[in-house]
Amino acid sequence: MPPVSYLDWNAGAPMRSRARAALLAALERAGNPSSVHGPGREARRLVEDARAAVGALVGAPARSVVFTSGGTEANALALCGLALPVAVSAVEHASVLDARDDAIRLPVDGDGIVSLPALAALLAGRGPMLVSVMAANNETGVVQPLRDVADLVHAHGGLLHCDAVQAAGRIPLDMRALGIDLLSLSAHKIGGPQGAGALVLADQGGLRAMLRGGGQEGGLRAGTENVAGISAFGAAAREAGAEAAGFAALAALRDGLVGACRAAAPETVAIAARAPRIANTACLSLPGAEAATIVMAMDLAGFAISAGAACSSGKVRPSHVLAAMGLAPEIRSGAVRVSLGPAISLDEAGRFAGEWGRIAARVRDARAAA
Repeated sequence: MPPVSYLDWNAGAPMRSRARAALLAALERAGNPSSVHGPGREARRLVEDARAAVGALVGAPARSVVFTSGGTEANALALCGLALPVAVSAVEHASVLDARDDAIRLPVDGDGIVSLPALAALLAGRGPMLVSVMAANNETGVVQPLRDVADLVHAHGGLLHCDAVQAAGRIPLDMRALGIDLLSLSAHKIGGPQGAGALVLADQGGLRAMLRGGGQEGGLRAGTENVAGISAFGAAAREAGAEAAGFAALAALRDGLVGACRAAAPETVAIAARAPRIANTACLSLPGAEAATIVMAMDLAGFAISAGAACSSGKVRPSHVLAAMGLAPEIRSGAVRVSLGPAISLDEAGRFAGEWGRIAARVRDARAAA
């Protein structure tokens, strides 16, 4: 089998060397961060240093950061911890869509951008709401107009939650400037370890803990902190923040890869290609193909990509995101996500396009023989 070209950074970024070093160093220590002795104080220092770094990544003070087990828990705490009716965009991650059975779903346009008129109409007929709109979509990379959403929500006395898991370190994120009240992060999307995340709060007032039984995290998340994971999260956040300005350069490589795929297979559909997107993400479709088949063929050729969200227990399921965008079934069925990292080369992109063309040819041959 050829060496693997990892093109699934939206599922999880490889761990950064400094994050790995921080993780291992913390694992060598014995202190509980709630203990008052020396080792406990040292563990607490690691947690608080990381808290400052994670807050800085999104323009928030350290005191605003509540550490969780990941983005899913952060989303659940935000949506279930406030006594407000909830509305969510129809293209949110499953951890947002499934957090509240009573959540109202907001429609999106053909690019997956939330409908501001629909949001305005909903808010006009109700009292204050908690509205959840992600910063960047995990499948398409499309970036939402968060400032406009925030203005509408705040004008009606509500709060805005933002799942920023895919956007952190990739586009500028400043909670105050964007008007975000609650923001979710996940360490492993920015080169930290799996099992660490955070909910960042503009104001902790009114939020109720889901996990109770201890005073950790300001009383908002009981349980001994994952010191090693949190320390590595902080190290990854520092590096992601320092490198964020250069992330946009990936757009040229992404667009070159998409162009090469279109040249190799003219029937290729580049989904939401004209919408604002994070620079590393392309959602491509071979109409009439099966996404699972494309993923497996690419895997055999040495390319790791995905279909839909990566958080589906290893299953390739129909994309609710593409369905909400109103795409035809034959386009949805053949759609896969390619998410690049800084390590990809032009040679890898060219080899990917060549394999894409071969897969497309097999699909055409199969349809002609049917």
